[in-house]
Amino acid sequence: MKTFAPFADRVLPWLTGIAMLAALGMVFLYVPTERVQGVVQRVFYFHLPAAWMSFLGFFTVAGASASFLWQGSRTADLCAQAAAEVGMVFCTVVILTGSLWARPIWGVWWTWDPRLTMVAILWTIYAAYLLLRILGGDSEQVARYAAVLGIVGVLDIPILYISVRLWRGIHPKVEQMAPEMAWTLLVCTAAFLCLFAWLLWLRLCHLSLRAEVAALRRRAVAVS
Repeated sequence: MKTFAPFADRVLPWLTGIAMLAALGMVFLYVPTERVQGVVQRVFYFHLPAAWMSFLGFFTVAGASASFLWQGSRTADLCAQAAAEVGMVFCTVVILTGSLWARPIWGVWWTWDPRLTMVAILWTIYAAYLLLRILGGDSEQVARYAAVLGIVGVLDIPILYISVRLWRGIHPKVEQMAPEMAWTLLVCTAAFLCLFAWLLWLRLCHLSLRAEVAALRRRAVAVS
């Protein structure tokens, strides 16, 4: 963490801000309006990168949880918790932007399409993960239970991707797009990746400091 700190504290916030401004400029000023769906299709450039970032967050949870179960690393456990929180933020953005996109196109805010249903299940799994961490307390046993849940929960993502082939649904597939649309999607994805890294760093720092304070309190109680 110490080697990454100078970049994360000084460069990453500026990089995130610049990337976000570039993404917004391309979404609203550069990319052409989709001829069938109209202006509302611009939500796509936020919806899809947010989905990718939520998947990245939950895969990070699974990887860090596996490391914690294998090596007992406290840093890995904190990284898993931070990634779960950040992944939930992006997963919530996916659901909200998807609803905003669905209302004018499908005529409803939500429909139990297979892919939408799997996203809702994914959100519920990691909401349960965070509730377990919050309500269960800061104990080794709770951390191990949460790690198992974090690893099992990520299995929903491959199912989500193949759900369109397994079951018929109305959720659109990402097909070939105009170069302007592809470049806009690429820039938006880079901006969301910077935001993901920054938020993950901030939460990891906060959780690490909180763990250090808790350890100091336990030492003070033991001494007294």
